[in-house]
Amino acid sequence: MKYSIGIDYGTQSARAVLVEIGSGKVMASTEQFYPHGVMENELPSGKKLGADWAIQVGYDYYMMLVAAVKDLIKESRVDPILIIGIGIDTTSCTILPLDDQFEPLNEQNAFKDNPHAYVKMWKHHAAQGQANLLTKMAEKENMSFLKRYGGKISSEWMLPKIMQVLDEAPEVYDAAARFMEVGDWLVYKLTDNLVKSNVMTGYKALWSVSEGYPDAGFFRLLHPKLKNVITEKLDIPILNVGNNAGCLVEKVAKEMGLTEQTAVAVAHTDACVVPAAIGMNKAGQMVMSIGTSTCHLLLGDEEKIVPGMCGVVQDGTLPGFISYEAGQASVGDVFHWFVQTCINSEFQKEASDKGIDVYQFLEEKAQQLKVGQNGLIALDWFNGNRTVLVDADLSGMILGLNLHTTPEEIYRALIEATAFGTRKIIKTYESYGVPVNELFACGGIATKSPLIMQIYADVCNKDIHVSNLPQTSAYASAIYGATAAGVSRGGYGKVADAAAVMGNHQKKTYSPNPANTRIYDTLFSIYEEMHDFMGIQSNAMKKLKEIRNEVGGGT
Repeated sequence: MKYSIGIDYGTQSARAVLVEIGSGKVMASTEQFYPHGVMENELPSGKKLGADWAIQVGYDYYMMLVAAVKDLIKESRVDPILIIGIGIDTTSCTILPLDDQFEPLNEQNAFKDNPHAYVKMWKHHAAQGQANLLTKMAEKENMSFLKRYGGKISSEWMLPKIMQVLDEAPEVYDAAARFMEVGDWLVYKLTDNLVKSNVMTGYKALWSVSEGYPDAGFFRLLHPKLKNVITEKLDIPILNVGNNAGCLVEKVAKEMGLTEQTAVAVAHTDACVVPAAIGMNKAGQMVMSIGTSTCHLLLGDEEKIVPGMCGVVQDGTLPGFISYEAGQASVGDVFHWFVQTCINSEFQKEASDKGIDVYQFLEEKAQQLKVGQNGLIALDWFNGNRTVLVDADLSGMILGLNLHTTPEEIYRALIEATAFGTRKIIKTYESYGVPVNELFACGGIATKSPLIMQIYADVCNKDIHVSNLPQTSAYASAIYGATAAGVSRGGYGKVADAAAVMGNHQKKTYSPNPANTRIYDTLFSIYEEMHDFMGIQSNAMKKLKEIRNEVGGGT
């Protein structure tokens, strides 16, 4: 028997699994938490951060990977020589600046107190101004890449983050030998080979297989120093996911307790890796990876331009498919915010007396409400809007509150808002000729909350197939690890071959309730009115944010 490891880096933690590649059986699993967490308010030194920051310590990622592999070996008691592959997926775009030895700049004493030397997470939205400039310049110059990203560049992507470093900390920009996605950097740490994932580069760095990057003349228009940003800061060979990036170097193999024959897959993203694990293999299939945020991956057979999409990449999810990406920047984060901020002690005591946590108690009470009974409609933009408006400066909103509104009514409205956001994404795709025929869902929320999944089915008026895998992304990365090992080492020659054997096809299906769907159709029309007015016509949300920033409020 041979085995593969998959590790999935999320926002709050990393999950890893050891999988027997002939049966797909999970032999061991573990979860590691970032030692320094997510820094949104201040650095370890106490230095304060500005609004919309989200950064991390680079070496936390490597330390967690080593600890995870050791835990898997210890728990499974598998002979390390039988572990033939490792696959890694991370959030994206999550980048870090590196010195000329490809070590994180924040490790140098000169930069320990400079926030721009740290990992900028996917949800770092402080580069919105740079994203706006990039979009405007691309429109002015009629750049062809812009259409592939739905006509607007997000602050979550690589170039706006690099531009922010140059604008606010030119000394960090000058010192950085390279800027890399953290997943690509981890692959380098394991193999000593510099390669970039076509998925991360295609979705987040303005690159395509047919056109490459935009030319130097365009970047010079943004800033004179950016003229050679590609050749000086980003020029690394690009490989498609599913390929072997190399094998473990001796030092790392010894540190982990593995062998130098263990193959390492090209890095993937936490959402794009999922289809291999859940049996997706047809154009028109969409998966929602629902966690702190939601990423929507849609398989297609031809490239079409859809406003507000995050990107469209050949072989961007599964080899052989055009892959479309969309997303919602806050889903689980919204529910967490509500529980942590808005639930009083009396409600908490009621939950405790019943022997359940607050989330379970809220769901029990929200389940008892009829559709529309709460009289509320919310906008799910608590961390900005990723799709279809692509605007991090938008914010959340709840309409219909009164003195009799209860916690469970608000909670249900927030759930419904995230479902409406997904329906808006689906409607936009279908309006531009990209069919969405089948819906899949995975992630902790999808597997743990029947209420949320039923609301999504009712709102979207589609069956939703929920994978029963507890760690879908990590499991999928193990499939890519087994493919990286290749047939000669007992692995697989293609991702499709590995997925056919290892992929999990057991799912629970939620079907729409026609009576509920009829009411949700009406509520969705109200949501769309709010969506268009607050997101397009009104500038109120942005003015509020400007005032907040001027007086130093919020984070």
